[in-house]
Amino acid sequence: MPTLDRSPALVATGFLAIPVAQALVGLPSDLLTRIEAAPIDPELADTAAFSEAYGYPLDGGANCIVVAGRRGNEVRYAACVVQASTKLDVNRVVKRLLDVRKASFAPMDQAIELTGMEYGGITPIGLPADWPVYVDARVLDAPEVVVGAGLRGAKVFLPGVVLAALPNVTVVEGLATAVV
Repeated sequence: MPTLDRSPALVATGFLAIPVAQALVGLPSDLLTRIEAAPIDPELADTAAFSEAYGYPLDGGANCIVVAGRRGNEVRYAACVVQASTKLDVNRVVKRLLDVRKASFAPMDQAIELTGMEYGGITPIGLPADWPVYVDARVLDAPEVVVGAGLRGAKVFLPGVVLAALPNVTVVEGLATAVV
């Protein structure tokens, strides 16, 4: 089993995507001191593969999903963070939150271009400043959550409650449903 060489996120900026490293610098120190990062094998970036290879619990993994919805001619984007063991409720909850007629996962090329991050490594830290970030309430119960680092070759580790304190975050009950 590979090991994780974790270090404080601000020290680890060399293996984080540029928007992530820039956003970390702007966080209050009480949040920043609770965030760590570690390089990983990029081939193991997908949540299930990471959990299996590194022995990390699936409930501790969180996926950051970029969603797009249209209202008239306006396209609205948001990021949604849910536990890896759950499924994002795009058709009801996200659609209502964005106030759009239809919401869906943003196309991969758009997500990459708009975030400046690699697909499979998108994280709620360092997203465009005008995007809402919706976090499923059950993520906050996790003593530690692992999310992308903007690049497939790294992960960020932080307490679930720290996610709620990040910029533009709204905690949403029922944003995700349990996978049966």
